[in-house]
Amino acid sequence: MVSLIINRRQITVSEGTTVMKAAASLGLSIPHLCYLKNLNEIGACRLCVVELVGSDKLITACNTLVEEGMQIYTNSPRVQAARRTNLQLVLSQHATSCTTCVRSGNCSLQTLAQEAGLYDDPYRLEPIREPWNKQFPLIRDSSKCVKCMRCIQVCEKLQSIGIWDIIGTGSRTTVGLKTPGPISTSHCVVCGQCVTHCPVGALRERDDLDRVQAALNDPTIITIAQVAPAVRTAWGEGLDMAPGMATEKRLAAALKKLGFNYVFDTNFTADLTIMEEGSEFVRKLERHKLTRYPMFTSCCPAWVQFLKNEYPELAGCLSTAKSPQQMFGAIAKTYFAATFNVDPSRIRCVSIMPCMAKKSECTLPDMDAAGYGQDVDITITTREVDRLIRQGNIIPRMLPEIELDFPLGSYSGAGVIFGASGGVMEAGLRTAYHLITGQNPDPEAFHAVRGMDGWKAYDFKIKDITVRTATVYGLSNARRLIEAVKRGDVHYDFVEIMACPGGCVGGGGQPIHDGYEMAEDRAPILYELDKKNPVRFSHENPEIQRLYREFLGKPLSEESHRLLHTHHHL
Repeated sequence: MVSLIINRRQITVSEGTTVMKAAASLGLSIPHLCYLKNLNEIGACRLCVVELVGSDKLITACNTLVEEGMQIYTNSPRVQAARRTNLQLVLSQHATSCTTCVRSGNCSLQTLAQEAGLYDDPYRLEPIREPWNKQFPLIRDSSKCVKCMRCIQVCEKLQSIGIWDIIGTGSRTTVGLKTPGPISTSHCVVCGQCVTHCPVGALRERDDLDRVQAALNDPTIITIAQVAPAVRTAWGEGLDMAPGMATEKRLAAALKKLGFNYVFDTNFTADLTIMEEGSEFVRKLERHKLTRYPMFTSCCPAWVQFLKNEYPELAGCLSTAKSPQQMFGAIAKTYFAATFNVDPSRIRCVSIMPCMAKKSECTLPDMDAAGYGQDVDITITTREVDRLIRQGNIIPRMLPEIELDFPLGSYSGAGVIFGASGGVMEAGLRTAYHLITGQNPDPEAFHAVRGMDGWKAYDFKIKDITVRTATVYGLSNARRLIEAVKRGDVHYDFVEIMACPGGCVGGGGQPIHDGYEMAEDRAPILYELDKKNPVRFSHENPEIQRLYREFLGKPLSEESHRLLHTHHHL
């Protein structure tokens, strides 16, 4: 233990504690911009400086460890003056056009400037403006970059891809792509984690709301919205709604007010994905085709692209089942259109996703199985749907809940947990158990795959078969697992991988809370919905049963393969 004095108050903390953390234990919040716990503790912004008695220089609180006898002042006149100057220097290279910035009102730099009372800047404004491909799903505005290095560290440490790097020297130092050429030629998988960890508006998703508004305002178009599982855990955060108020049924009411003709639930095709992917897994397991490499889940497009970029030789280990988003689009423009006698060429399928990579996925060349253009026409993020609701001048808390439309709105508890890390695995094992034994397991039999550990491995006994599983989130963890599998250190039959922390609930398209990872708070909402659902198994969803009976025949049928499966070599 180490004893020190902070703002004339005696405190004792563990050795190895930073000054920032020690101050926090006293209820003192030290301003910072670049700091991210365990990822970016480099003191680059110099806004967390504090005064150490006896030192000629101010020290950075985020990465200075406490020492016995230290006397610290966190807000002395000297500290205030230095922070103010440092903040003004940051602002001098930042395009301060807050009214047209997507992060206005949710920007750490804007907040710090307001708290410091900075209403003008004595330094000449010199933002760096660089060209960018505005058609790419990830947009970078260099004029807003504050050189905090967060994106570099997140991409390198959290995702092990490292597309960002320091470019230039001296006053020309900035952040840019590590490799020459446009972003589209890099190994960016559009996971969006650099966006959710950027403290300002330098990184954002491509805004597709103009396309959505055009479809809604065209009387000849039939607009269909699908809402992903994880969206219901977070959409109210950007509208100042409590989780109990921000339900998927109230979101459906808001979407209908905006003019959508139908609002369905992606949980329906999450159940459909389990029918196809679960059947595919059981077939491979029983035919002993998983002796060296496992079958990997294919629901997360960022993970799928990562595997194809980094380990193309293992692309054949991916399940050929499309993601729930893409299955929904294919079913909407075939089965739904035929059932309701709708011209599929008039349908515009809009996905509301917690994910930026879904914007890329829906444009892939083999995601047009229905034959009427891309199966999913437009994908927007949770943040975008919040902006869409605000644009429509709708106050969703004032709306009564309405049921989602049928038949593509019916779902099981297994479908809803897709949004959390381990959810696809758990849902798949529930149905795999039934396919192997002819009986249902206890719905909680596979709950061990839940939780916030980045790499979880469990063996489950199904009849006389031992199923070796692993559940992973974060692409750095995915890389570690793949390398271990290739070395022969571990062996699994079934592996679920999601790119984002905690799964889709922590997705790159979710509302941003700077400095906080929200997945652990959001995931329990999905498990509670699963527990309350009278149907806990994908194979018992009555509308899924009807879909197979009337249209698809059976899982892995010829029609299922045509509409619901893909070829990963493309």
